[in-house]
Amino acid sequence: MNVEELRKSLQSFGWPDYLIFCLMLAICAVIGIYFCLQLRRESKQLKFSTQEQANESAASYLVGGRKMKIFPITMSLISSFISGITLLGTPTEVYLYGAQYLYIMGSLVLMGFCMYYIFLPVFHELNLISTYKYLEQRYNRSLRLFGSIMFIMASLLWLPIVIYVPAIAFNQATGVNIHIVTPCVCVVCIFYTCIGGLKAVVWTDVIQTLIMFGAMALVLVKGTLDIGGPSVVWQRAQQSARIEPPNFSTDLSERYTFYSLVLGGVAHWLKSNAISQNMIQRYLSLPTLRDARIAIWTFIAGVLTFLCICGYTGLLIYATYAQCDPLQTKLAQRNDQLLPLLVMETLGDYPGLPGIFVAGVFSAALSSLSTGLNSLSAVVLEDFVKTFRRAPLSEKQTAFVMRSVVVLFGIIFVALVFVVEKLGAVLQLTITLTSVANGPLLGIFTAGVLLPWVSSKGALLGGVSSLLLMAWMCISAQRELVSGDLVYQRKPYSTLGCNYTFDGVRANFSSLPPDGVYTSSAAAAPFQLYRISYLYFTLFGALVTIIVALLTSLLLRESKLQSLDTRLLTPFVRRWVERQRRSSQLPAKPKLQAMQETST
Repeated sequence: MNVEELRKSLQSFGWPDYLIFCLMLAICAVIGIYFCLQLRRESKQLKFSTQEQANESAASYLVGGRKMKIFPITMSLISSFISGITLLGTPTEVYLYGAQYLYIMGSLVLMGFCMYYIFLPVFHELNLISTYKYLEQRYNRSLRLFGSIMFIMASLLWLPIVIYVPAIAFNQATGVNIHIVTPCVCVVCIFYTCIGGLKAVVWTDVIQTLIMFGAMALVLVKGTLDIGGPSVVWQRAQQSARIEPPNFSTDLSERYTFYSLVLGGVAHWLKSNAISQNMIQRYLSLPTLRDARIAIWTFIAGVLTFLCICGYTGLLIYATYAQCDPLQTKLAQRNDQLLPLLVMETLGDYPGLPGIFVAGVFSAALSSLSTGLNSLSAVVLEDFVKTFRRAPLSEKQTAFVMRSVVVLFGIIFVALVFVVEKLGAVLQLTITLTSVANGPLLGIFTAGVLLPWVSSKGALLGGVSSLLLMAWMCISAQRELVSGDLVYQRKPYSTLGCNYTFDGVRANFSSLPPDGVYTSSAAAAPFQLYRISYLYFTLFGALVTIIVALLTSLLLRESKLQSLDTRLLTPFVRRWVERQRRSSQLPAKPKLQAMQETST
């Protein structure tokens, strides 16, 4: 049997699998209809004035009326964060480059402390719907628009990849073209997000999270039993150097080191949690700060569990294909098809089980897509429509704007999948491209809550400078990856044990060690700034923003501590500023309340 015949034989997606997959989509649609009817009932019961009713309706649609419970919000946070990118990308990273990447879990815990003490107390006290309204209160309207545009840019770079990833799994399992299945599935997601609002998004996320965990559990249990147990997985991983201690190298260009995983990892997690409308909108839907803080730690526990599962899955894929690398034989045509290939080999003979896995991958993607669409709806309404429109919106106009944004961006994201298909491995691609917008944005927010000396002009100059620099770095790095000029050393692999024929492979191997394991060679190249590890990108962008903003503010001498409302600062900085005021007898002149009244 040749590789093409084997690939087609593994595409054994039967009617039970399609039934399970369609059932998952139908459940999501029904949940959307249920909460659509609930929103209508709540709207009829409102007894406020027209403007107050429109505001209440928007709050109910976008933040669940700030009455959500911890459990569904936690599940939604996990589901939104663990996209199909994590589901397929993390096992691929471990398979190709070893378990070094999993040390990034330590930075997730550090991110939790930053959220707990620095960012969340500020945002929750301000009672926001759009996170970027904070930038207007802290700086000015120009920074608010800059932040909103950066969020939209990051979403345009990220969500098409989120949609593309499950289509890869579906293609591996069924052979159906990704550009056929993607629009069909996205229509369902756009439908329930559009009509049901945040509550529909959150409760579909609960269902989708359970499907994700169930699908991965099936793969792990069956795959581990097939190769002889966990001890075999561990032994083969050690033999191929995929289990290794932390790498304390100071070389910035190495893919993974202790410093890139910890320092770069904290910035990577922060930009996804502390300043992203996608995540903050869920924390702000909880009634109290205490509930939000509980949600942080339960969310982190869930993500850590899932990262461990994904990491073990990567080792399981290697243990299964230790003697016949499917990437070299082209049995898997893309790196991110490794996990779907394992699923079809281990579960393909059991009707319905491949369907559960594909439903799990799509669940991860749908949760991220619905979250992104709901957040974009909030940002466009609050930061653009309400900001530039003089007359207040009626309830019907508000509903029209929110739902139109969901539909419009949904169509755009589906169209952008054609671009993503040409760009490479999903995990690195996502972190690299989103760093263009998220690095400057993280820097502006961090300077806002921690550095009371930073002024609006300094923050804007820092953000724009960082944006231009990060755009050059990210585009240069991705261009070299796509062209093959930048190659990372992958872990050992072999094709000596293949029981099917394939062509044009052996000439590509660089060496054959005595133990019969092939290794790939990495092209040596001189150091360039854009060749640093992709995990440093967000951190680098944030640091450039903060340094430029602080220096500019100090040079222009625009910092006025006495005119800054201390509620815009994180608690421990707030206390320091208040002590400084008392010691210098400077009167406090808060402007936050007046701005809130004006915006209302």
